Amino acid sequence: MTTPAISPGRILVVDDQSANVRVVSTLLARHGYEVIAAYSGTEALQCYREQRPDLILLDMMMPGMDGFDVLAALRASPEPLNVPVVFVTAAHDHDLLPRAFDAGAVDYVTKPFLPEELLARVNAHIGLKLTRDRLERVAREREELVNLVAHDLKNPLTSVLFASDVLRNNACKPERMPRYLQMIHESAKDALGYIRHYLERQAGRVHRQERRACSLNTVIDWLVDRYEMQLEAHGITVEVTHAPAEAGVAIDERVLRQVAENLVTNAMKYAPGGPLLLAGRAGAPGYWQLVVADRGPGIAPERQRELFRPFVRLHEGAREDGSSGLGLSLAKQIIQDGGGQLWYEPREGGGALFVIELPAASVPAETPAAAAADTA
Repeated sequence: MTTPAISPGRILVVDDQSANVRVVSTLLARHGYEVIAAYSGTEALQCYREQRPDLILLDMMMPGMDGFDVLAALRASPEPLNVPVVFVTAAHDHDLLPRAFDAGAVDYVTKPFLPEELLARVNAHIGLKLTRDRLERVAREREELVNLVAHDLKNPLTSVLFASDVLRNNACKPERMPRYLQMIHESAKDALGYIRHYLERQAGRVHRQERRACSLNTVIDWLVDRYEMQLEAHGITVEVTHAPAEAGVAIDERVLRQVAENLVTNAMKYAPGGPLLLAGRAGAPGYWQLVVADRGPGIAPERQRELFRPFVRLHEGAREDGSSGLGLSLAKQIIQDGGGQLWYEPREGGGALFVIELPAASVPAETPAAAAADTA
């Protein structure tokens, strides 16, 4: 079985002379390029919108809408023109070249052209364009990774800061001191675990834990244990409803904890002084749900559409609280990547209710070696 050849790029050839289009298209296709043909300025604009080429070979002088008009229309569109435009011009039109470069063309080819010259110019500009695209994609991925790591580190580091402040200020009873020290240790360990996870993902290695299942009740108990004192400091009491003992979901435990603690910390910020419900329950057939519900102000109906959009802050003062507006957006994406759903419902009687629904999975008994690896 042969592997299909990958086109080195897509080129829009614009010329009112069909013979010119045929010659150029044949030459480029022979060298692996995908060619889109347009025979007028209007057709060129339509092809550009529909198929987004990597380079445009544009005849300078055409009846009706000439090359300058086409280029002006492309540059006037709402989206920036990030495709190189090479003008194809007759030798006697050389006096128009300064105007062509001022209009935004990156190069020109003179008709009749030498095939070697045309290919050399096309190869150079396509190579630069595709390299720029790759660099922009890498930059976007790095930025997304930085946002993700920064957000995920915020919760464990906030726990470290909370516990260390209590200890520094001698604000806890002596018998509770070991619990605060444990919180610092476990939160720091979680932060290092997140960093290790993202470094491995960046290096292209599949993380060992991503294919594992976890117990819903184990995650609920972890949330209570980790945030009990912080919730208490915000005047929040915790109500727990466990799922049946066999309730397991198809997601890594650390990932589900990470998503759920975002919902818990949101409740601490926006619903202090009231009860918080953590519940496991059956969802749709073949699914289990983790519910986090508070008695805060909830989300106004007109703002609920924006709830899971990135960088959206729905509460006044969120910026001052250090919120990036990324938490719910990232949480929803993580759950969807795991084959589940995360949604919001107004809570009956007032408050916010978030539901994480994930596919059911049997949780294998953990071996001592696996448990030791997880705590390393």
